[in-house]
Amino acid sequence: MTQPLGGLKVLDFTTLLPGPLATRLLADAGAHVTKIERPGGEDMRRFPPFKGGEPVLYTMLNHGKTVIELDLKDPGAAEQIAPLLDTADILVEQFRPGVMDRLGFGYETLSKKYPALIYCSISGYGQSGPRSQEAGHDLNYQALTGLLAQSYGSAAHASMPPAQIADIGGGSFPAVMNILLAVVERQKTGRGCHLDIAMADAMFTFGLFPYAQHLAGGPIDEAGTGLLTGGSPRYRIYFAADNAPVAVAALEQKFWDRFCDLIELPSSLRNDLKTPDETAARIAGTLSARPSAEWRAVFQAGDCCVTVVEPLSEALSDPHFAGRGLFPATDHPAVASPIARRFRTP
Repeated sequence: MTQPLGGLKVLDFTTLLPGPLATRLLADAGAHVTKIERPGGEDMRRFPPFKGGEPVLYTMLNHGKTVIELDLKDPGAAEQIAPLLDTADILVEQFRPGVMDRLGFGYETLSKKYPALIYCSISGYGQSGPRSQEAGHDLNYQALTGLLAQSYGSAAHASMPPAQIADIGGGSFPAVMNILLAVVERQKTGRGCHLDIAMADAMFTFGLFPYAQHLAGGPIDEAGTGLLTGGSPRYRIYFAADNAPVAVAALEQKFWDRFCDLIELPSSLRNDLKTPDETAARIAGTLSARPSAEWRAVFQAGDCCVTVVEPLSEALSDPHFAGRGLFPATDHPAVASPIARRFRTP
């Protein structure tokens, strides 16, 4: 089958995670990606882990791309890049705002010669605004947008996010989404555009529930007190007798009732809004009385949105995920791609 992005050419000026993952996903759907790296290669080449001397993360993000090492500050760089720009459909860059302009590859400059070029800029805070030149990483973007406040309590109960939410959810995914929208628009108009993707912006999307509270004019649940951040006994992490975490997410009443029946929670504690701390304490005590293997069997049969937390090594061998083709057998480290299988590179 012809891949949906087959024939499209992408010029990739990105490093580390957000941009390289975005262009890897475009490549998964058939686009040809040429990646420009500084002499000696980009920083991710030196990030652990390594296997056989090769950087695993770098390979996951950049396999299948054509990589060219080039000093963009060299006076001859423009001449070397010109043939690539002549045929490029999409350009993705991840420098601080203004850097590509100073190098002579800014959107205003290139769009005059290449009006159909789709130009995507990924940055922490966007191409404009008081923070546009401010350095940052995933944790900083979450901290400044109210998202981290949902999970970070006192020093004794600090909780670090388990995923690169801003890098991937605020950078890679919105970049791919908007590039595809721009491709559709270009099919109608023949013109490209400049996409300004700010990783911090999407953090407000991830904080949808507290933002709704704000819009409603009520108090905002912070620091692990919200319905989905640990404030409710029916949506919380507990621990079994062997210290394995158990994720209880029995939000709907039918699941909550089923869960309460399975653990034989006293009727006086089933109204979790009345005495949430007492209810949570009883649940914690009950779950801690039996090992996770026993609870796994109970909750799988009970179908009540309660799951024993699996370490990654176990999750990778789960027949469900293996059966869905998330981890294809390849001679290189593969990304568990969200691109639908019908569209992916074989």
